[in-house]
Amino acid sequence: MGKNTHTTKLKEGDNAPDFWYVDSEGKNVSLKEVRGKKVILYFYPKDDTPGCTKESCNLRDNYSSLKKKGYEVIGVSKDDSTSHGKFIKKFKLPFDLIPDTEKEIVNAYNVWGKKTFMGRTFDGIIRTTFVIDETGKIEKIIRKVDTENHTEQIINNHS
Repeated sequence: MGKNTHTTKLKEGDNAPDFWYVDSEGKNVSLKEVRGKKVILYFYPKDDTPGCTKESCNLRDNYSSLKKKGYEVIGVSKDDSTSHGKFIKKFKLPFDLIPDTEKEIVNAYNVWGKKTFMGRTFDGIIRTTFVIDETGKIEKIIRKVDTENHTEQIINNHS
Protein backbone atom coordinates (compact mmCIF):
# COMPACT_ATOMS: atom_id res chain seq x y z
CA MET A 1 0.00 0.00 0.00
CA GLY A 2 1.25 3.47 -0.81
CA LYS A 3 1.34 6.41 1.54
CA ASN A 4 -0.39 9.59 0.44
CA THR A 5 0.04 12.85 2.30
CA HIS A 6 -2.35 14.87 0.16
CA THR A 7 -6.03 15.08 0.99
CA THR A 8 -8.82 17.01 -0.73
CA LYS A 9 -9.68 20.46 0.59
CA LEU A 10 -13.38 19.77 -0.01
CA LYS A 11 -15.41 19.00 3.09
CA GLU A 12 -18.61 17.15 3.85
CA GLY A 13 -21.49 19.61 3.44
CA ASP A 14 -19.77 21.49 0.55
CA ASN A 15 -21.51 21.72 -2.82
CA ALA A 16 -20.04 19.13 -5.17
CA PRO A 17 -18.22 20.86 -8.05
CA ASP A 18 -20.27 20.44 -11.22
CA PHE A 19 -18.76 18.98 -14.41
CA TRP A 20 -19.83 17.68 -17.80
CA TYR A 21 -19.12 14.22 -19.12
CA VAL A 22 -20.16 11.93 -21.95
CA ASP A 23 -22.12 8.94 -20.64
CA SER A 24 -22.06 5.38 -21.99
CA GLU A 25 -24.80 6.25 -24.49
CA GLY A 26 -22.77 9.14 -25.91
CA LYS A 27 -24.91 11.85 -24.29
CA ASN A 28 -23.44 14.94 -22.66
CA VAL A 29 -24.48 14.95 -19.02
CA SER A 30 -23.61 17.28 -16.17
CA LEU A 31 -23.42 16.27 -12.55
CA LYS A 32 -26.18 18.83 -11.92
CA GLU A 33 -28.47 16.85 -14.24
CA VAL A 34 -28.34 13.80 -11.96
CA ARG A 35 -29.78 15.79 -9.04
CA GLY A 36 -32.45 13.87 -7.22
CA LYS A 37 -30.20 10.80 -7.13
CA LYS A 38 -27.32 10.07 -4.81
CA VAL A 39 -24.01 9.84 -6.66
CA ILE A 40 -20.99 7.74 -5.78
CA LEU A 41 -18.15 9.60 -7.49
CA TYR A 42 -14.98 7.59 -7.15
CA PHE A 43 -11.54 8.72 -8.27
CA TYR A 44 -9.01 5.98 -8.93
CA PRO A 45 -5.42 6.04 -10.23
CA LYS A 46 -5.44 3.74 -13.28
CA ASP A 47 -7.58 1.32 -15.30
CA ASP A 48 -6.87 -2.40 -14.96
CA THR A 49 -4.42 -2.19 -12.05
CA PRO A 50 -4.92 -4.45 -9.00
CA GLY A 51 -6.42 -1.98 -6.50
CA CYS A 52 -8.50 -0.14 -9.07
CA THR A 53 -9.84 -3.42 -10.44
CA LYS A 54 -10.79 -4.65 -6.94
CA GLU A 55 -12.53 -1.34 -6.18
CA SER A 56 -14.41 -1.22 -9.50
CA CYS A 57 -15.43 -4.89 -9.30
CA ASN A 58 -16.67 -4.45 -5.71
CA LEU A 59 -18.90 -1.60 -6.93
CA ARG A 60 -19.97 -3.75 -9.92
CA ASP A 61 -20.85 -6.71 -7.70
CA ASN A 62 -23.01 -4.49 -5.47
CA TYR A 63 -24.37 -2.29 -8.28
CA SER A 64 -27.95 -3.57 -8.23
CA SER A 65 -28.29 -3.03 -4.47
CA LEU A 66 -26.70 0.44 -4.80
CA LYS A 67 -29.20 1.30 -7.57
CA LYS A 68 -32.08 0.12 -5.35
CA LYS A 69 -30.83 2.51 -2.67
CA GLY A 70 -30.94 5.35 -5.23
CA TYR A 71 -27.24 5.62 -6.06
CA GLU A 72 -25.62 6.36 -9.40
CA VAL A 73 -21.98 5.24 -9.70
CA ILE A 74 -19.44 7.26 -11.70
CA GLY A 75 -15.71 6.50 -11.86
CA VAL A 76 -13.03 9.02 -12.84
CA SER A 77 -9.39 8.55 -13.77
CA LYS A 78 -6.88 10.19 -16.09
CA ASP A 79 -7.13 7.29 -18.54
CA ASP A 80 -8.59 8.02 -21.99
CA SER A 81 -11.89 6.71 -23.34
CA THR A 82 -10.20 3.80 -25.18
CA SER A 83 -8.62 2.57 -21.95
CA HIS A 84 -11.93 3.01 -20.10
CA GLY A 85 -13.76 1.09 -22.84
CA LYS A 86 -11.39 -1.88 -22.49
CA PHE A 87 -11.62 -1.78 -18.68
CA ILE A 88 -15.44 -1.66 -18.78
CA LYS A 89 -15.60 -4.54 -21.28
CA LYS A 90 -13.01 -6.74 -19.54
CA PHE A 91 -14.74 -6.53 -16.14
CA LYS A 92 -18.34 -5.94 -17.34
CA LEU A 93 -18.66 -2.68 -15.42
CA PRO A 94 -22.28 -1.44 -15.53
CA PHE A 95 -21.54 2.23 -14.81
CA ASP A 96 -19.82 5.17 -16.51
CA LEU A 97 -16.10 5.80 -16.28
CA ILE A 98 -15.11 9.33 -17.19
CA PRO A 99 -11.85 10.03 -19.00
CA ASP A 100 -10.28 13.09 -17.35
CA THR A 101 -7.07 13.31 -19.37
CA GLU A 102 -6.81 17.07 -18.74
CA LYS A 103 -7.41 16.62 -14.98
CA GLU A 104 -10.26 19.15 -14.93
CA ILE A 105 -12.51 17.05 -12.66
CA VAL A 106 -9.52 15.73 -10.69
CA ASN A 107 -8.43 19.31 -9.97
CA ALA A 108 -11.98 20.49 -9.17
CA TYR A 109 -12.19 17.77 -6.51
CA ASN A 110 -8.58 18.36 -5.41
CA VAL A 111 -7.54 14.70 -5.60
CA TRP A 112 -4.20 15.11 -7.40
CA GLY A 113 -1.13 15.03 -5.21
CA LYS A 114 2.11 13.42 -4.10
CA LYS A 115 1.96 9.68 -3.60
CA THR A 116 4.54 7.21 -2.37
CA PHE A 117 4.44 3.68 -3.67
CA MET A 118 7.20 1.09 -3.23
CA GLY A 119 9.63 3.78 -2.11
CA ARG A 120 8.97 6.03 -5.11
CA THR A 121 7.32 9.43 -4.80
CA PHE A 122 5.31 10.78 -7.73
CA ASP A 123 2.24 12.86 -8.55
CA GLY A 124 -1.02 11.09 -9.23
CA ILE A 125 -4.70 10.67 -8.40
CA ILE A 126 -5.26 10.04 -4.71
CA ARG A 127 -7.91 7.30 -4.48
CA THR A 128 -10.90 9.14 -2.99
CA THR A 129 -14.67 8.62 -3.11
CA PHE A 130 -17.30 11.33 -2.73
CA VAL A 131 -20.89 10.42 -1.87
CA ILE A 132 -23.06 13.27 -3.16
CA ASP A 133 -26.64 13.64 -1.93
CA GLU A 134 -29.77 14.38 -3.95
CA THR A 135 -29.28 18.15 -3.61
CA GLY A 136 -25.69 18.14 -4.92
CA LYS A 137 -23.97 18.42 -1.52
CA ILE A 138 -21.07 16.21 -0.49
CA GLU A 139 -22.51 13.85 2.11
CA LYS A 140 -19.44 11.72 2.74
CA ILE A 141 -15.78 11.68 1.69
CA ILE A 142 -13.91 8.39 1.88
CA ARG A 143 -10.17 9.10 1.94
CA LYS A 144 -8.95 5.65 3.04
CA VAL A 145 -10.64 3.44 0.49
CA ASP A 146 -10.86 -0.27 1.28
CA THR A 147 -10.86 -1.48 -2.34
CA GLU A 148 -12.24 -4.95 -1.56
CA ASN A 149 -15.05 -3.71 0.72
CA HIS A 150 -15.75 -0.31 -0.77
CA THR A 151 -19.53 -0.66 -1.02
CA GLU A 152 -19.71 -1.37 2.73
CA GLN A 153 -17.72 1.82 3.38
CA ILE A 154 -20.14 3.80 1.23
CA ILE A 155 -23.42 2.51 2.63
CA ASN A 156 -22.22 2.31 6.23
CA ASN A 157 -24.04 5.10 8.16
CA HIS A 158 -26.48 5.55 5.26
CA SER A 159 -30.07 4.40 5.18
